[in-house]
Amino acid sequence: MTADGTQGRRRRPWRSLLSLLLLLGGLAGAVLLLGPGVLGGPRGGDGWLRWGSECVVETSEGEVGLDRAEAKLATTAVALSARGVEAPDTSGIDEAVLQRLAAGPPGDAGASLWCRGSAAGDLQEQQLTGTGLTPRAEQLREAMTEVFGDQSLGGFAPGGVDQGHGAESTHYDGRGIDIFFRPVTEENRREGWLLAHWLVAHAEDLDVQYVIFDDRVWSVHSARGQWQDYDAPDPGNEILRHLDHVHVDVLRGGPG
Repeated sequence: MTADGTQGRRRRPWRSLLSLLLLLGGLAGAVLLLGPGVLGGPRGGDGWLRWGSECVVETSEGEVGLDRAEAKLATTAVALSARGVEAPDTSGIDEAVLQRLAAGPPGDAGASLWCRGSAAGDLQEQQLTGTGLTPRAEQLREAMTEVFGDQSLGGFAPGGVDQGHGAESTHYDGRGIDIFFRPVTEENRREGWLLAHWLVAHAEDLDVQYVIFDDRVWSVHSARGQWQDYDAPDPGNEILRHLDHVHVDVLRGGPG
């Protein structure tokens, strides 16, 4: 090396190029191994990933990214319109999004919207109130009623419930609510998905933990927030598969 370090400067571009090639090679390997989803973020209609979108709606024109405020507005407007109630202005939202949320996938009701999970970490654990729900769950029920009107509800009772659910059910500590859409028909499935989508869009505000419906489950603990297949303990039982009701529960709070 010369006294002024000339040789060292000549080598730096080669080291930088080598580092860049190694980085690109590692990224390409990850994409091949894990698929394009490793890059994160919902895809746009052209198949490329959309960066930064909190929510995504699968439309007939491809996937459309929304921020959480847009997702809340869209799901609320669609739910109110379905009831014949005046809905808020949605002129800034893609019409294809509203159509899909209102009608569901062509020929078959199903999941069309999902949002990334974001669970609050500083919640206090709560006890049952006189309704059989914790204050958080009661707040959730009131919010649903304001948008969807009176619904057929279950899974809680004054004094709490102590049977009829799995051993670890959130119904026993007043955190779970079932909203029934009976009998199991295509129209009732579509109505159930209106509510399920609304719950996911509002999960951050209402401290929602899980939404289960129609053989699918959404969890706030999933960073990507996509719907997953629900593994029912008895595949032949439409109640355990949550075909006739939406289950929603709120976070417990407290340590851990």
